[in-house]
Amino acid sequence: MKSILRIFKFLGKLILGILILFLFLGMCYRLFSPKPVPPGQLVNVNGTNIHVRIDGNKKSLPTVIIEAGAHGNTDMLHWIAEGLKDKTRVIRYDRDGKWFSESSNTNDRSPEFYAYQLHELLKKAGEKPPYILVGHSMGGPYNRIFRDLYPNEVKGIVFIDSSHPEQWNRLAQKELVPKGQAKLFKIGSILADLGILGIYNKIFSKEPYQGDDLPKEAYSRSQSLTYNSGDVFKMFLRENELTNDVLKRAGEAKKLDSLPVLVFTATEQYKESQKEKYRKAGIDPEKELQLWFGMQKELKELSSQGKQIIMNASHSSIITKKVNADLVNKEILLFSENLEKKKQN
Repeated sequence: MKSILRIFKFLGKLILGILILFLFLGMCYRLFSPKPVPPGQLVNVNGTNIHVRIDGNKKSLPTVIIEAGAHGNTDMLHWIAEGLKDKTRVIRYDRDGKWFSESSNTNDRSPEFYAYQLHELLKKAGEKPPYILVGHSMGGPYNRIFRDLYPNEVKGIVFIDSSHPEQWNRLAQKELVPKGQAKLFKIGSILADLGILGIYNKIFSKEPYQGDDLPKEAYSRSQSLTYNSGDVFKMFLRENELTNDVLKRAGEAKKLDSLPVLVFTATEQYKESQKEKYRKAGIDPEKELQLWFGMQKELKELSSQGKQIIMNASHSSIITKKVNADLVNKEILLFSENLEKKKQN
């Protein structure tokens, strides 16, 4: 019996020692590891530094503003910006509290807050309309709110596999971050703040797989920012709380009438390799895909001048894979050129 107790005591001390070691290494990581540097500029908007990246020169075509999705950032929009900047001015930014943007000290997190902040950011950066709004995923609803508040400044909207105001009511998934995943984000936030995620990545992780087709620099910067502190995880959770209000407000926006609209829809939302997983969860992947297609068609029909393009891509690879982004950019430039021709006529 005594030998068993000694073994348990030894194991307890060993586990405690490992935990203390990891806490110490995590503290060293937080203190001495280089902090990721913002690739763009920080613009002070009402006391909050917002990260913005501006590429290309102002030409005859309208300036393109790209709005990232809920889990997106300016690096994920790399290929879209790269493919447009030689022909027009391109602006991408990180929303309040995301990635390299500071979080405002305000309790007013209304859906309109982000549109007001973006509008002020554009003014502070010296940018002027007209604008074409390009939104990926949840970026679409944010853009609909911006256009509703500033209709005279927007000459066209591009939805890239955009979220729909009714999606949680129609799809099997009922929220942006499921409860189980939200718990993991909370744990991840704590581990990142303690530096444990960062030191674990340094010790055990191999070179990250570049499966998303983004440049290594962009991918590494994103990884570094995620491991550096818990802010990234906290923002995921905060956006989860905001999503329903943003979708509802987007659904209440005025009709787009004859405003030119371009809709890109991905076909690989429910991949063949994942269908069994969905079925085990009681989800019919074919039905979900048809529901998604139906909502995408409704986005096109928001305007009498809507056009929809179906693409063989997933929800993320539609922008992160260069070959997909090239096709999207080709259509956006054609879209912009047609707007300019109508203006001249």
